[in-house]
Amino acid sequence: MNIYVMVDIEGISGIYTREQVLPYEGMRFAEGRRYMTDEVNVCVSTLKSAGADKVYVYDCHGNSSTVIWEELTKEADYYICGSHDGGRMPGLEECDAVVLLGYHAMAGTKGAVLEHTFSSMGIQNLYLNGEKVGEIGIDAAIAGEKGKKVLLVSGDDKACAEAKRLLPDVVTCEVKRGMNSYGAMMLPREKAHQLLSEKIVMAMKNASKVKPLQVNKPVVIRAEQVERTALPNPLKVNGLEILDGRSFQVTADTVEEAFYKVF
Repeated sequence: MNIYVMVDIEGISGIYTREQVLPYEGMRFAEGRRYMTDEVNVCVSTLKSAGADKVYVYDCHGNSSTVIWEELTKEADYYICGSHDGGRMPGLEECDAVVLLGYHAMAGTKGAVLEHTFSSMGIQNLYLNGEKVGEIGIDAAIAGEKGKKVLLVSGDDKACAEAKRLLPDVVTCEVKRGMNSYGAMMLPREKAHQLLSEKIVMAMKNASKVKPLQVNKPVVIRAEQVERTALPNPLKVNGLEILDGRSFQVTADTVEEAFYKVF
């Protein structure tokens, strides 16, 4: 079985502040990159020891250039970084299942660490076929429409709860407990990594019980923007409808197509 690891940074153990996740916020971004890279290495090594044939890792944070290249384990088969034209998950077609590593809760989730939905400066809420979703929901749905199931989601307790509501059979790994957007109760580093390893082994054993997430077609994504954010021009995006002064929706044949119409 080939595993595709989508790795974000806000749900990584040890991460709790903007300075660790944004290069222009301060000196702690280097620290955040290191924590993210270390967790990728734990994930890859455990997947391989648990029986994965190949492991593909996609750095999906920011401009896809956050992991520290020279510190990544050689056990992975491919690392996907930088710009590309391969959709939301480039190379996914070569894999059988997905791990969402270091994910965070959707925008507006009370007590969640660094909660947002793709853009904290632009998006207030996002709805997929009428259901409020975040990045966990969108990515699970994009994987699902390609026949790929999500085996594990790691992050804070709120992200894990969000994943369980959407994917009842998924294994979750709670590496920290959110207190607010910029605060967390965190496991010690070694304990967080050990827990992640244990949960990955559990997820691999549980793989046969998990089904890909399926959504009804056509797909409708509704976006509510933050105050005073300019609405997109419906003349430039086919299937886009302005709903009010801060909301619009798009209709498409697939979740991935609708996602790219929104963003």
